Amino acid sequence: MYYVIVIVSVFVASVAQMLLKKGAMVKHTSFIFEYINPWVIGGYALMGLSLLANIFAMSKGVQVKEVSSIEALSYLFVPLMAMLCFHEKITLRKIVSILIILIGIFIFFI
Repeated sequence: MYYVIVIVSVFVASVAQMLLKKGAMVKHTSFIFEYINPWVIGGYALMGLSLLANIFAMSKGVQVKEVSSIEALSYLFVPLMAMLCFHEKITLRKIVSILIILIGIFIFFI
């Protein structure tokens, strides 16, 4: 159950990265509005929520080394979301790299 919380936390952090990128792509009238806009505030809020979820899961017995390994799923989530949200290309090299990371996570938890 708590491992699912960590996986959801990684997904939420990946969504936060998409919000931060969206905020970075928008032109702002001043330097301060680059950091005080809904995209950036939302991204940092989700990052904070992800952090709290990780702390909660670790307080319930999930080990730090396991959380760190599960967080490698962001290497899967972020490119997929970037492809869907920003039409970024996923090359064969990236696909192979993601598969190697997923195999590593699987081996870690065997």
